[in-house]
Amino acid sequence: MRIAVWLFRAFIFFSLFAFALNNQHDANVHWFFGQEWHAPMVFVVLGAFAFGCAFGVLAMVPSWWRNRRLAQRRLRRRGDHPELLDSALSPSSELPTRTDSHPPRDGL
Repeated sequence: MRIAVWLFRAFIFFSLFAFALNNQHDANVHWFFGQEWHAPMVFVVLGAFAFGCAFGVLAMVPSWWRNRRLAQRRLRRRGDHPELLDSALSPSSELPTRTDSHPPRDGL
């Protein structure tokens, strides 16, 4: 499996490298108020990708903070009852097992 993952990574790398070599011509990015930026196509695509990643991460931050506060609040509630906290964290607690003869419809 490791070899397959490394082959996939090598394929992705060489595909992106070939893309960069094939797109070395200049591209014009027209901004507002007549501003224009000249750069190789690879930098334009890389910049758009980086901007999209940064925007996606920043869009997720409020949700992460909300979920973190909720998890801390729940942990504090469990902290009021140490016996519940100990039983939840003990290695002897077993996960519930399914006794159905057929797997669930969604396969999980």
